[in-house]
Amino acid sequence: MKRFAIITGILSGLLFGIATPFSKLLLSGLNSFQLAGLLYLGAALAMLPYIFRKNSRLKLLFQSGSRAKTTGIIFFGGFLGPLLLLAGLKTANAASVSIWLNMELVATAILGILIFKDTLDKYTWFGVALTFTAGIITALGEGTGSITSGLLITAACVCWGVDNHLTSLTDGASPQTVTFVKGLIAGSVNLIIGCLIASQPMKFGNVTPAIIVGIFSYGFSIVLYVTSAQNIGATRGQILFSTAPLWGVLLSYLFFHDSFQWVHIVSIALLTLAVIVINLLSHKHSHTHAIMHHIHYHQHIDGHHTHQHEDETITDQKWHSHVHDHNPITHEHSHDPDLHHRHGHQ
Repeated sequence: MKRFAIITGILSGLLFGIATPFSKLLLSGLNSFQLAGLLYLGAALAMLPYIFRKNSRLKLLFQSGSRAKTTGIIFFGGFLGPLLLLAGLKTANAASVSIWLNMELVATAILGILIFKDTLDKYTWFGVALTFTAGIITALGEGTGSITSGLLITAACVCWGVDNHLTSLTDGASPQTVTFVKGLIAGSVNLIIGCLIASQPMKFGNVTPAIIVGIFSYGFSIVLYVTSAQNIGATRGQILFSTAPLWGVLLSYLFFHDSFQWVHIVSIALLTLAVIVINLLSHKHSHTHAIMHHIHYHQHIDGHHTHQHEDETITDQKWHSHVHDHNPITHEHSHDPDLHHRHGHQ
C-alpha cells in the first residue's frame, strides 16, 4: 500500500513539474493567472469522461458529511489561496516567491498536528526539514521581497495546507471527482483574476496548448496526489509532490538547455533523502477502527479490506476503487495517517 502511495506521489510531482518548461513558452501570450486558470480547467476537462459516468458520485461531495470538506477545498484552495498569492506577488520577486511557497509543506505539517490528527514521526519531520531546505537552496542567489509580501504568500500557503488536508480526508467521492471540482472552481477563479488584471487581450492561440498541459500536469497530477495523500497522509504526500520544481529544472535543462547549477544537484540529493526517510515508518500501536463507508483505491491484502466481490477478476492484489464498508476491528501494526488511521493519541 505504501509503495503504491509513494509512487503515485512522485508521479504527481513529475507531471506537475512538466508544466514548468512549457509554461515558460505559454506565458509569452498569457499572464500567470490566465495560464493557471486554463491549466486548472484542463484538469476539469480531463475528468469529464469519468464525471459523466453514473457512479461518479459528484453529488455526494455536497451532501451532509462531505459538504463542509468540499466547501473548504473550494474556498481555501480555489479562492482565498490564489487571491492572497495575487496580493503578495505585487512587490515580490521570483526567487522570494519560490522560497515562500515552500511554506506550504511546513503549513501542511503544522496544521496536521494541530487540527487534522496527522501523526508525524521523527522521520517525517526530518523529511519536512529536508524538503524545505531543498526549496530554499534552489532559490539561492536572488534577493528577497517585502515582509508584507512574505506574510501574504505565507497566508496563501496556509490556505493550501488546509486544502491539502481536506482533500486527503475526502473519501465520499473518488479522486477524479475531487479533481474535477477543484479544477473547475480554481480554474474559473484564476482565469477571471487573470483577465481582470491583464494589460492586453489574451492570445487565444495559447489557450488550447495550455489546456492540453493542464490535462496532464494538473488533471492526472491532482488525481495521483489525492490518491497518495489518502494513503499516507497530506504531509507525506506533500513531501513527494514537492519534488515537482526539481523535475521542472531537469526537464528545462534537457529540452530547453537552461542552466543546471550546483544548487540543483544539492536540492535533488536532499529531496531524494527526504523520500527515503519518510518510508522509514516508526508509528505502531494498538488501535480500533470504527464503522466506515467510503470510496478509495485499495487492495485486499492490508488487513483492512475484507469485503467480498462477485467479480472473480478482482483478486486480493489488484488495485481497484468502489464504495465499500468497514466493520469495527482492533489490531496493532505500523501505519500512516491515511483515511483509516485518523484516530487520536494520548
